[in-house]
Amino acid sequence: MTEREYNECVTSYADNVYRFILKNLRHEEDARDVVQTAFEKMWRNREGIDASKSKSYLFTVAYHQMIDHIRKVKRIQLKEEFNETIKVQNKPVHNLKKILEEALARLSETQRSLVLLKDYEGYNYEEIGKITGLNESQVKVYLHRARIQLKNYLVRLENVI
Repeated sequence: MTEREYNECVTSYADNVYRFILKNLRHEEDARDVVQTAFEKMWRNREGIDASKSKSYLFTVAYHQMIDHIRKVKRIQLKEEFNETIKVQNKPVHNLKKILEEALARLSETQRSLVLLKDYEGYNYEEIGKITGLNESQVKVYLHRARIQLKNYLVRLENVI
């Protein structure tokens, strides 16, 4: 991959990778860090990367960086102070985007990533398998289970509202 091809890759895919990582992490600064690290790794390894496969390579590196970040954050346990004077009100909100984000948040890291790669980014099963390190049949099974969970949550929520 030449410097020009790398720059074209940045221009073409930076937004897509950032959106994918942000949807999973739900924290802008962390998403920026993960994407920046992915592009940095791509730059360091550019000579061994086929330009026609740069998108797949970039998503794969970003995905693995995101998983590493999630694991690191899980190890760090922060305790928030509990304030008894704060009252919590439960008001139903009819905001589809928020409801979908809540539904996605209930999925495991792997399931959420698979749903976003397939339904949001438009990858096929083989490409998702390469990015996540799963075989094609595992991708199909995990994705099917994730969609069932989403459906059950959304249907149950629909009956409550």
